Amino acid sequence: MKDSFFAKIRTYTDLSQAAESAWATLLRPRQYRKDEVFIRAGDIPATYAFVVEGLFYQHYVGPGGDMIVKYFFPENRIAASVSATLLGAPSAFTITAIEDSTVLEYEFAAFRALVATFPDIADFYIRYMEQHWIIDKEPDEISFRHDSAMKRYRDFIRREPGLHRRLKQHYIAAWLGITPESLSRLRRTIAYTR
Repeated sequence: MKDSFFAKIRTYTDLSQAAESAWATLLRPRQYRKDEVFIRAGDIPATYAFVVEGLFYQHYVGPGGDMIVKYFFPENRIAASVSATLLGAPSAFTITAIEDSTVLEYEFAAFRALVATFPDIADFYIRYMEQHWIIDKEPDEISFRHDSAMKRYRDFIRREPGLHRRLKQHYIAAWLGITPESLSRLRRTIAYTR
């Protein structure tokens, strides 16, 4: 498992052997069953989880009582309630396993100590945050303000075909911010226009 973790880390930056060894000592394997919670809304999170196998989603209950999905964490992604962890504040979101999943967990405070000690780990941290919290996130934020549900759905299918096939319809609808019935209509429209 650690090999797959560090292979993914190296797609962002090279790590020295000393940095990799130090980080490896923090990693703890853990299994999550389907529907098991990793981070619960209201708790102050302290742990990040690299998804080795499986799938998680970050969600909350909207003002009308509907589930809203903020993000999906498939393999090779780091599941975390980032802002709550950084602030030491209660998480506004819950992160739950959609499938039986295997992760490598590490304590964020210990990781931050490594960031201060190893410039190559700091480089990874900057590159990861830039990619996933700015570059990837900004187009979605713009899309949710301006694009129709159909365009967002088509973009999701194009960008995430494997994830689209894995997810049940109600998860995709909750991510799009529509009802499962509305998603069914979108799917029928797409099938009809092919």
